[in-house]
Amino acid sequence: MAHEVESMAYAGEVPWHGLGYQVGDEMTPEEMMIAAQLKWTVSKRPAYTIEDSKWHEGVGLLSCPDDHFVVRDSDRKILSHCGNDYVPFQNEEVMSFFKKFVANSTMKMHTAGSLKDGKEIWGLAKLDASFTLAGGDRVEGYLLIHSPHVAGKALTIKFTPVRVVCNNTLTYAINKTSDRGVFRILHLQMFDDEIKRAAEEALGISKEAIDIYKEQAEFLSGKRYTNTDLQHYIAELFQPQLLVERAKENIRREVPMDDEFKQTASALYEMVDTQPGAQMASSKGTWWGAFNVVTFYFDHHRREAMQGGRLHSAWFGTGANTKVKALNKAIEYAKVA
Repeated sequence: MAHEVESMAYAGEVPWHGLGYQVGDEMTPEEMMIAAQLKWTVSKRPAYTIEDSKWHEGVGLLSCPDDHFVVRDSDRKILSHCGNDYVPFQNEEVMSFFKKFVANSTMKMHTAGSLKDGKEIWGLAKLDASFTLAGGDRVEGYLLIHSPHVAGKALTIKFTPVRVVCNNTLTYAINKTSDRGVFRILHLQMFDDEIKRAAEEALGISKEAIDIYKEQAEFLSGKRYTNTDLQHYIAELFQPQLLVERAKENIRREVPMDDEFKQTASALYEMVDTQPGAQMASSKGTWWGAFNVVTFYFDHHRREAMQGGRLHSAWFGTGANTKVKALNKAIEYAKVA
């Protein structure tokens, strides 16, 4: 299996996934883009098909007017099949979103790279915003841009908290009426200055985002779980739905486990007491600690074919989606604790 990470650069300490190479701490977005080997463009090119057996030196080549390919110009690598209405987003214009924030010192470039042979690129910047829970449990704010060069996948910009003690990439709770903290745009219009301003407004960048997350974290750290509630919480996130429904029939009973779930559950229960920061006042026996068990599992424990696969899962894939569900579920349980 090919390595998920095609290229990557990072500032500061070696990140949890151990990938990429180190650069200086004071990088501009353009400098980080160059260091991460993202200084390339993409174009939308027409697709063709062959007419019967007439193919030779261009003879018999038929245009497919509604079909195109997204192609990396530097090596002509096909990244995706797309339709007529697809609008490519260039790496440079995506990374330039960070420019004014880095210039006014409200952010510092932290990481950038390319995944899946160029099909997806990302940039991560550290915000000048953080908070500390009881016992010195520090959380720092980051802004993550994920830009797939793939039809049907949206460019996503989102607030991404990181718990310092364990370097867990956390998530932002999103309710049914608000997408505060997340901005998405499909490849159907230009990623221009007007869209960037809309993204800034939607994200509530910097202080507002970290303040909202601080409220959520403080709430969870002040609510304690029972062992039975913890079992049901983990089951709802990781166990097949049928068994979850059976368990809910009598909430006070232990959760029935199938063989597939036992191994995962065993690892998660062990991490409750052993993950970094588990004994902090904010974490021990609280829903904040329970939520961080899930984030720690996806960032540091879950077995993937490659480290890059775990990075992709934790930030953009199954792990990222489960973290959102885990935070919302923890808040749900904490409200009745």
